[in-house]
Amino acid sequence: MKRHRWHLTDRSMDYDIITFDCYGTLIDWETGITEAIAGAALETGVSLERSSIIEAYHEVEPEVEAGQYRSYRDVLHDTALGVARRLGWTLGDEQARFLAESLPGWPPFDDSNPALLVLREQGYRLGILSNVDDDLLRGTLSHFQVEFDLLITAEQVESYKPADGHFLRARQVIGRSRWLHAAQSYFHDIVPACALGVPVAWVNRKCEGPTGAARADVVVRDLKELVGWLLQTASD
Repeated sequence: MKRHRWHLTDRSMDYDIITFDCYGTLIDWETGITEAIAGAALETGVSLERSSIIEAYHEVEPEVEAGQYRSYRDVLHDTALGVARRLGWTLGDEQARFLAESLPGWPPFDDSNPALLVLREQGYRLGILSNVDDDLLRGTLSHFQVEFDLLITAEQVESYKPADGHFLRARQVIGRSRWLHAAQSYFHDIVPACALGVPVAWVNRKCEGPTGAARADVVVRDLKELVGWLLQTASD
């Protein structure tokens, strides 16, 4: 008999609403960012490797977000400048705004829309908790084939995950409904969700190991496996 690949804790249950981190979970942000940065660099005659771009981005963005709250457009602007400096690419201040302008074009993962459609058909309410501005998220929503019941952004709570503002606001809105949060980032989502007692699914697309004590309620490789687990849980 075929075995399921997901890892479960003993807290599995049915849920009323599923919220998602957007960029990295529903949207392939690494492809979007690397294509935008590599393309902008090539226009100035500089060739950058994808792996170098991602490594530098992972180092710079958390540092930029950790300071006093600013719009995500400003975060992307400063992150682009920081990545350029680390990679030896000369980027002007005004030119650095290209990254925010590219965001609405970042593509969804192949499994995102099929999974969202199944969850909607099964009666789940759907939401997004995202570290972006309202207008940037609106640009991304055109990629999805469902409408979301709940949208919470960094602009609304004036903080960036892993700060707890998104989760506290979501709990206020969701109330006593049974809630599961699904996300790819251990640092931005799994750790704060666990700390606040929010049931969380780790969509571990990169097959990473945890870097701290937080443990998700379920670990799946992609959204297809998440849907399979949710449907089985609901039928048990």
